[in-house]
Amino acid sequence: MTNIDDPQSNEIQLLTLAEPYACSYLPNKLANSVFLAKGFEPSLNQYSGLSRIGFRRSGDHYYRPNCPDCNACQSCRILCDEIDLNKKSFKRITNKAKELVMAIEKPIFSTSHYDVYEKYINSRHHDGDMFPASIEQYKSFLLTQTDFSRLFTIKTPEGQLVSCTAIDLLDDGISAIYTYFDPEFEQLSPGTLAVLMLCRYAISKEMPYIYLGYWVKDSRKMSYKKRFSPLEVLENEQWRLMTEQDI
Repeated sequence: MTNIDDPQSNEIQLLTLAEPYACSYLPNKLANSVFLAKGFEPSLNQYSGLSRIGFRRSGDHYYRPNCPDCNACQSCRILCDEIDLNKKSFKRITNKAKELVMAIEKPIFSTSHYDVYEKYINSRHHDGDMFPASIEQYKSFLLTQTDFSRLFTIKTPEGQLVSCTAIDLLDDGISAIYTYFDPEFEQLSPGTLAVLMLCRYAISKEMPYIYLGYWVKDSRKMSYKKRFSPLEVLENEQWRLMTEQDI
């Protein structure tokens, strides 16, 4: 594969698995992906370019769905300049969070962060493939050290962690990798709050997009994303506005 947005860097080598595997989003479907060769770390320009054509990062794994008989997974991104952060449902959430403190931090291990992550996985995803949580899995998934990886944290004034989102700072926005939160603060809608605050931060930095990963129409896991309209989805290598038919 030729270089993406960075002609001075080494070429990107893309691979795929020989055999598909069970899809984690849709029942009775097989999945596969294309991914960057192990050990290759893209530059910011390359990774930003990859994100624009549907790639995601999970730990040190950069991938895009490439399924044999299905194209249900569509990359989606929020149009930060057009989302209405003042609509009533959003204002109710942000008003409850006025005293909270937001920060961008380096992805460094913290026992207090891991404790919240473990509590979140045990209470919200005990039937998923990330259960049981472990420090090794947490570090490899969310604390990969790159020039663009960060943690977006929301804390109480006393410093107690409410939520943490692993993010990547791209040249045209923010890629939201994964959010976890303390279930004790569930009344604050911390998952939605994290996305809203990321939008606010992106707008302040004149970044047009929040990349939210994949939209899968028939997957209940993905339904929360439709709250953050207007959304664009990637279809046939072109970004277009999501419509009612997509939902």
